[in-house]
Amino acid sequence: MQSKNRCAVCEKITSCVCFCFKMENFDASLSTYFKALLGPRDTRVKGWFLLDNYIPTFICSVIYLLIVWLGPKYMKNRQPFSCRRILVVYNLGLTLLSLYMFCELLTGVWEGRYNFFCQGTRSAGEADMKIIRVLWWYYFSKLIEFMDTFFFILRKNNHQITVLHVYHHASMLNIWWFVMNWVPCGHSYFGATLNSFIHVLMYSYYGLSSVPSMRPYLWWKKYITQGQLLQFVLTIIQTSCGVIWPCSFPLGWLYFQIGYMISLIAFFTNFYIQTYNKKGASRRKEHLKDHQNGSVAAVNGHTNSFSSLENHVKPRKQRKD
Repeated sequence: MQSKNRCAVCEKITSCVCFCFKMENFDASLSTYFKALLGPRDTRVKGWFLLDNYIPTFICSVIYLLIVWLGPKYMKNRQPFSCRRILVVYNLGLTLLSLYMFCELLTGVWEGRYNFFCQGTRSAGEADMKIIRVLWWYYFSKLIEFMDTFFFILRKNNHQITVLHVYHHASMLNIWWFVMNWVPCGHSYFGATLNSFIHVLMYSYYGLSSVPSMRPYLWWKKYITQGQLLQFVLTIIQTSCGVIWPCSFPLGWLYFQIGYMISLIAFFTNFYIQTYNKKGASRRKEHLKDHQNGSVAAVNGHTNSFSSLENHVKPRKQRKD
């Protein structure tokens, strides 16, 4: 009996060793391919957490997509979780992290006297290292932000898990792994700086909206989306400056960023139209209908006028958190 158990343990150890060996070979093949395609990596981030090989980032992304697919099915016949307290802590944490990154990026750019039009990756000395350290946190924050989607699933807010939401979350983590390994400073700072500022506004809004008593006072959700669209346009303008007035920053990365920003503008513009313009149109129709009903009631006298007032005030559904 003991010999059988030992054989089973040996088989498991052997399979684990074989799997690790295969993964190492796969990673080596990937590294060779990336080097041929993108050139040598930046040695300043060698040995940094999650940056040495692409496999952990890729696996995290695959797990994320599997949870997006299977999570709503798992929750279909279950009660939604409240998550109110943890949401307050989570959103407060991301607000503070975003504020830290925004301030540190601004000071790093100031100390390194970064050029707005084009900035190379090896021209500001210690300031470059400061930018690299902050941008690693920016990359890592994209992994933390997967929790946005997981909370939607747990609370059964599946309408918020849009193509835009999944595309943005899944792609950003992967893109920033490549950015951190090849262009971890220089012209890469601009989009991350703007995005960190937008996330201060966004996660503070989400944190406050987790408290029911605060919801009537939150008015700036619409302007967050407008700010995101402005951020993408400004990033395209600043990236285009690097194409028009080039420096030592690789042009291929600039072209890629312009293309990615255009895709986000398309998605976010569609989201804005679907969310706000259609709501505005439906509200105008309701207002016109109420106005017509009110005019008829006014002719019929005070009793009908009071009835129209009752009809006009619609009962609000209680939100379950």
